[in-house]
Amino acid sequence: MKKRSRIILACGFVGLGLVIAYFLFAGLVMHRGASDTLRVGPLAEQLTPETRPVDPRELGYRGDPQEAFGLPFESVSINGELGPAEAWYVPGARAESDLVAIYVHGVAGGREDGYRHLGLLHGAGISTALISYRNDEAAPASPDGHYGFGLTEWRDLEGAVIAMRARGYERVLLVGESMGGAIVGQFLRHSSQAEHVAGIALDAPALDFRAILAFIGGRAGALFPHQVTEVAMTMFRLEGPVDLSQADVRAEIVGFDGPLFIAHGTGDTVVPVSITDEIVTRRRGMTFLLRSSGDHLLSYIENPERYAGVFNGFLSALD
Repeated sequence: MKKRSRIILACGFVGLGLVIAYFLFAGLVMHRGASDTLRVGPLAEQLTPETRPVDPRELGYRGDPQEAFGLPFESVSINGELGPAEAWYVPGARAESDLVAIYVHGVAGGREDGYRHLGLLHGAGISTALISYRNDEAAPASPDGHYGFGLTEWRDLEGAVIAMRARGYERVLLVGESMGGAIVGQFLRHSSQAEHVAGIALDAPALDFRAILAFIGGRAGALFPHQVTEVAMTMFRLEGPVDLSQADVRAEIVGFDGPLFIAHGTGDTVVPVSITDEIVTRRRGMTFLLRSSGDHLLSYIENPERYAGVFNGFLSALD
């Protein structure tokens, strides 16, 4: 009996060791994969199409607002924490309005990604600034060479808000796509300028880094992806330079009391649509939801007319 007990105990220790080894190894793989994604350079190369689109409303198009739509614009230098960053300022027809829109693109994206919204905003007469932030071509590089998932980039958005206020705008509409949503959320959490935000528009918003990591891990076939994610998050906390466990701004979006537009496709393979579902369920403020079946940031392409209808309804709530 004693021998059998020892065998059972030994098997238990071996099994426990294998489980621990799995979680450590899987967590390390997840951590390295996410770190590579947040490292400046590789993701941008991966996302660059072999042939650039000719339609400004397609992701990957490159060219200024004049080249894209024939719109007059001004290149504006915005002072930020790391130095000046360039923005494109497109004046709207409402010369007397105190409302300006500021577009914030996603990770490894570009200002041109905001052209789908620019067309709608300009059509409504709203002046718009399409900004660049740290690690963009038109902005300073961060010292660590990594994107901060909003934990650092919000300061660049703050600089843009200050610059627009210097032009006489006292109300700001923040438009964020993908990681741009995370930047918007961190801005709401930290910036003294957040009181000037009159409305928020989000598309496939990456509001919770932990949830996104677990979602992608599960899609990649990881067993117990949520538990593996906790191991990876511990590694992020130990590695620095930013604590990505703080990259969760769901509460800020839920608590925002102004109008919110949010678009998300059920076919999103990058950001789980469950994040948006939770936001919409928990919010008490005015919310305009556009649900599509599209993949990441493809809700507009799926049905531009429907997207425009919901977005314009949202803009009307800002008047």
